[in-house]
Amino acid sequence: MRGIQPVFASANRTGPVALAAAGPRLIAIGGGKGGVGKTFVTTNVALTLARMGHRVVAVDADLDGANLHTCFGVPSPEVSLADFVAGRVSEPEKLLVQTREPNLQIIAGTHSNLNQPQPGQTRRVELLRGLRRLPADFVLIDLGAGSQPAVLDYFLVADEGLLVMRPEPTSVENAYSFLRAAFYRRLRLAARGHGVRELVDQAMDQRNERGIRTPYDLMREIEAVDPVEGRRFIQTMRAFRPRIVVNEARTAADIKLGFAVVSVCEKFFGFKADYLGYVNYQDEARESVAARKPLCDYMAESEAATYLSRISNKLAEGRVDGSMHPGMSR
Repeated sequence: MRGIQPVFASANRTGPVALAAAGPRLIAIGGGKGGVGKTFVTTNVALTLARMGHRVVAVDADLDGANLHTCFGVPSPEVSLADFVAGRVSEPEKLLVQTREPNLQIIAGTHSNLNQPQPGQTRRVELLRGLRRLPADFVLIDLGAGSQPAVLDYFLVADEGLLVMRPEPTSVENAYSFLRAAFYRRLRLAARGHGVRELVDQAMDQRNERGIRTPYDLMREIEAVDPVEGRRFIQTMRAFRPRIVVNEARTAADIKLGFAVVSVCEKFFGFKADYLGYVNYQDEARESVAARKPLCDYMAESEAATYLSRISNKLAEGRVDGSMHPGMSR
């Protein structure tokens, strides 16, 4: 199973995405908490894209709880992202492990160092640069749970950021916290002046004394301090456009949750989000994990597999509800 050199099979790729000089499209898949189905969505979307003819690499960035390789039925690899973090491997390409699917490889997250499971900021930058050099059309990054700096950076630097959530109060609450944290971190990284950065830092404390509760409040404060920065931050706000996936939907209300999240993001947070789609609840989904196969392979004709395929098609074509995703051309 182990493969150091890329061994993607040649394929007649007729899809809209081709390997360009800029490298593969990076898609980061995160969530506000564990257990929402990030890895489940990652494995199935990766498999579907590969079977469409795209060259795909799935990366397990959850070094605290790596299990992406298990979901693909790959034995624990001898090399993993932990070797890159520790400096034993210099290039992510040397971590590639072949799956049973010809066009699909993974970078596992096994054997992490418990003292330093996540790479530091400099190493994260090197990793992302290396991922963009991979001979692939898509690189899917399966993120860890929560809102740690490493998780947020991957989510923000990727070409697409997918947020997976379940229709339950704890998941919804944590999803909003994740989006809020990601947005403020994006603003802080974009801040140039010390005074503006200080405002963003204060806004990240939900009980700050200035009364900044929403990004709109923050914008008003920034404009008062520096109108030029205020205008630039508005552009930064508009460029932040996460995409929402609702997993394990059972009812019509569950399905509508994605639209509600989009509405809240625009009304209260001040940025737009896209509802990419939902995956209905099926017992076969859990069975597929036990069988160490993606659902789209374990039971390809199931309803949940069909919805996962639709999500994958939208990603491949850059569509959301029939429209092109910002930044992509026809």
